[in-house]
Amino acid sequence: MPAFRIAPAVTDAFPDTLIALVTATGLRVRESWPHTAAAVEELEQRLADGTWRPADETDPRIEAWHNAYRSFGTNPRRVRPSVDALGRRLAKRGSLPRINPAVDSYNTVSVRHGLPAGAFDLDHVTGDVDIRHADGIESFTPLGEPDTVEHPKPGEIIYTDTTGVLTRHWNHRDAHRTRVTEDSTRVAFVLETLHADRDGDLLKVAADELQGLLAPHAEQTAVSYLGPAQRQATT
Repeated sequence: MPAFRIAPAVTDAFPDTLIALVTATGLRVRESWPHTAAAVEELEQRLADGTWRPADETDPRIEAWHNAYRSFGTNPRRVRPSVDALGRRLAKRGSLPRINPAVDSYNTVSVRHGLPAGAFDLDHVTGDVDIRHADGIESFTPLGEPDTVEHPKPGEIIYTDTTGVLTRHWNHRDAHRTRVTEDSTRVAFVLETLHADRDGDLLKVAADELQGLLAPHAEQTAVSYLGPAQRQATT
């Protein structure tokens, strides 16, 4: 199983970073996930009732990511953090996209708590995963665009394995190669905050909630954390 590592340069630049790593093995994505379906429907109903709205860029949780993006040269209103883009889509359309139960689970937890989330099919990850600044020569193929090759800008924060980039702009978009499908059985999910002092408890609640949605449909689940005090976690 690959290790996940966060580079010292990243935690030096963002010293209050905390990343929850939720892993699931023996995942059964093709079966019915009633708890996830109910969680999605509940969130959509609360939006329709006006009792809840997703966090937008005026919210401190989203604003922090906009500031981080600007710090490494990305315009966050053109290339939005994943949770920002997902929340805007939900607010506009009134519904979340239905991809598959595993993806729907982390999307729901992400937008409910205002925290970026992503996932990687570990059977398509090569070597270990590093969260670091790009040097500009790495290759990235965006989710849904298998014939496209991009190169991150030098200094952009990326997730990368020994083959290529898994996520650009820290958490804007995942790679096509490691996308989670109905056939994925070993998956690492991530949830992130840049303000552990303020939102660390929220992150842990979100990680536990995600684990709770995954556990009935997996042989084993686990949660670990990455940050300045713990720079490596093994899935």
